[in-house]
Amino acid sequence: MALVRAIFFDEDDAHAVVARLRADGFAARLERERLAGEDDDEDHPWAVVSDAPGFMLEVLVDTHDGWLDEEQPAAAPAPVELPVEPRRIKRG
Repeated sequence: MALVRAIFFDEDDAHAVVARLRADGFAARLERERLAGEDDDEDHPWAVVSDAPGFMLEVLVDTHDGWLDEEQPAAAPAPVELPVEPRRIKRG
């Protein structure tokens, strides 16, 4: 099942969303979202990651002034097959 992420700047809102999702029987965890260019750790928003349906998280995001992170991480590329032996080049 795909995980959905919601971003909140207020820690209390993020905790409230996690509590609501868990009370409704969904897995939910809270983590700190590090934004590029932000030096101050206190300014980083909170990310709620859950297996709840997207529409449910969308309602909670609207209620608690956050936003959905709809960008899904790219799948890892297939591993590159490396040669077993060194290449031999004939010169002559």
